[in-house]
Amino acid sequence: MKASSLPALLQGFFTERLRSQLGASAHTVATYRDTFRLLLRFAAERFKQVPSEVRVEQLDPSFVGDFLRQLEADRGNCARTRNVRLAALRAFFRYVAVNEPAQALPCQRLLAMPAKRYQRDPVEFLTDEEVAALVAAPNLDLWLGRRDRAILMVAAQTGLRNSEITGLRRQDVEFGAGAHLRCLGKGRKTRCTPLTTDATAVLKKWLTEQGRDVGDPVFPTSRGRHISAEALQRLVARHAATASDRCPSLKGKKVTPHTLRHTAAMSLLRRGVDLTVIALWLGHESTETTQVDLHADMTLKERALAHGTSSGATPPRYRPADPLLTFLESL
Repeated sequence: MKASSLPALLQGFFTERLRSQLGASAHTVATYRDTFRLLLRFAAERFKQVPSEVRVEQLDPSFVGDFLRQLEADRGNCARTRNVRLAALRAFFRYVAVNEPAQALPCQRLLAMPAKRYQRDPVEFLTDEEVAALVAAPNLDLWLGRRDRAILMVAAQTGLRNSEITGLRRQDVEFGAGAHLRCLGKGRKTRCTPLTTDATAVLKKWLTEQGRDVGDPVFPTSRGRHISAEALQRLVARHAATASDRCPSLKGKKVTPHTLRHTAAMSLLRRGVDLTVIALWLGHESTETTQVDLHADMTLKERALAHGTSSGATPPRYRPADPLLTFLESL
């Protein structure tokens, strides 16, 4: 391979820049990897070439713009996901600009592409009745059904991220007094999340069916591997569709693993748990991230309004308009 070829630059970016120099986490590497898998498939279809033959010169701002639009139009990605993909491409082209000076100008044009602004909608979460319907949706007569029920129970109670759930191993589960889960989350922060009595019972029963190796995944596939993030999203959506027959309010909601994370946060808020404790529970960097959940629940706002005091202003008395002026205004 030529030093300036796209395969060589990509290999250098992942092995030298991300892993050796930056020491990027496995989550970051996986996100960047998925970005370039999508990009190369799009390039192969656009240029009618195999991915290894695509040249770095072909990845100009016009092409990258078409790729980002395709993510939104065909894959249904939101603006936030689109911006994550763009951030990965920017990191790569900064590396290219340093290592291939001849490509510096095209790289600068691409680096100037702005992130897309987006509207922050209220977060979606489930009520207690909807959570109960969702957890009851899997078929417990099947091995996969029992696994899925344990996943849904743990996700809705602990608020773990998608990657944190899929990465759980047996050694991360502690039963007995103070039952909890240990996980390595965003920013390489390790935290412990308590388990309720119900979640502990379901998880303990599930793990009795599994192997005894401490390194085994808590929620494996049928082949014993870690379940993928996409598979977790699909199973949550599938069981939400099933649960909507029992709980019609679920039909108007898009339920994802992140929805269950917000559900856990809202459950804690409604029980009066302090915002800083919830931020630690969810592994947020600051309470500002947690505050988005405050805006989602009208019950909390109505409760605050009930504690308010009257302004003391007397509403004016209604006086009908003069009939002659009303007639003239209607002409």
